[in-house]
Amino acid sequence: MSIPLLILIIFNVLISYKGFSETRFFERYKFSVLALQQQQYYRLFSSGFLHIDTTHLIFNMFALYIFGDVVIQTTGVFIFVLIYMLSLLAGNYFTYINHKNEPSYSAVGASGAVSGVVYSSILLFPQMQLALIFFPIPMPGYVFGILYLLYTLFGMKSRRDNIGHTAHFGGAVSGFMITLFIFPSLVYMQTNLILLMLIPLVVYLVMKRNGNL
Repeated sequence: MSIPLLILIIFNVLISYKGFSETRFFERYKFSVLALQQQQYYRLFSSGFLHIDTTHLIFNMFALYIFGDVVIQTTGVFIFVLIYMLSLLAGNYFTYINHKNEPSYSAVGASGAVSGVVYSSILLFPQMQLALIFFPIPMPGYVFGILYLLYTLFGMKSRRDNIGHTAHFGGAVSGFMITLFIFPSLVYMQTNLILLMLIPLVVYLVMKRNGNL
């Protein structure tokens, strides 16, 4: 593991554990629609370093550990950190846009940022083999990417769990788009892949327009 990635993981762990033990700290820095409407914009950033419990933290940090160095080795540390931070902010802002009429809505976690890193790595290495822990069947990265985004749309609509599907979707799309912006040559190298990966975004726009989200 590279030193910058290790530092980022340690920072997440330290901030999260402070939130575990100090309720006031957790409440002050978590994502909150009401607080954002009161112009506490720092929560768009700070909430990405808090987690609800140890399991939540481990899952996010494990995914970051797996995919972080894949991106770093291709883009360099600065671009990796840029993708991580912008995906974090974009995922949380996307969450705010979709829940702005729900003042009580709150959330925490690095999921948006990690999703951005995962989808950046998928764009850079679309043929990598990926599998879910509870569905351990390897598949090409781009297939995984499409299916997972469609799953997040289902989660956003059904709201049957406490997972921040909206942040996952916003962060993933942001990481993908940021990588394209930084490496525009990928548009020509991965044209078919990019068109396929846009399918979930089109589905989201249609669902949003029809009032299904």
